[in-house]
Amino acid sequence: MDKQLQLLQGTLDMLILKAVSLGPLHGYGVLLRIQQISQGRLEIQQGSLYPALYRLEHQGWITSEWGESENKRRAKYYQLTAAGKHRLQTEAEKWNRMAEVIGGIRGTRPEEV
Repeated sequence: MDKQLQLLQGTLDMLILKAVSLGPLHGYGVLLRIQQISQGRLEIQQGSLYPALYRLEHQGWITSEWGESENKRRAKYYQLTAAGKHRLQTEAEKWNRMAEVIGGIRGTRPEEV
C-alpha cells in the first residue's frame, strides 16, 4: 500500500485552516506542517496550495502579512482569523459526521440489510 494517500476532494481548505491554527506559517511552511501532522502520509502540491491560500484569504478565513523567513527571504505569513476558526470547527464537524456515516456503511453486514 502506498505510504502517501490521495487527498479527498474538499479537504484541502480544512487542512490548511488546521495547519495555520497551530501558528502563523508561510506558504511552504503550510506544506511542511501538513506533512508533519499527517506523519508524511499527505503531500500537498504547491500548485494546489497557493490558489487555496488566496481563496481562503479572500473569504476572510485567513489573513496574511509579509515577514522574513528562516532563510532570510521575504515571505507571506498566514494566520487564522476568528471567522476561519469558526469555519475550521464547522468543517471538522461535518467531516467527522461524514466519516461516521461512511464507517457505519462499511461495517454493515448482509443480514443487516
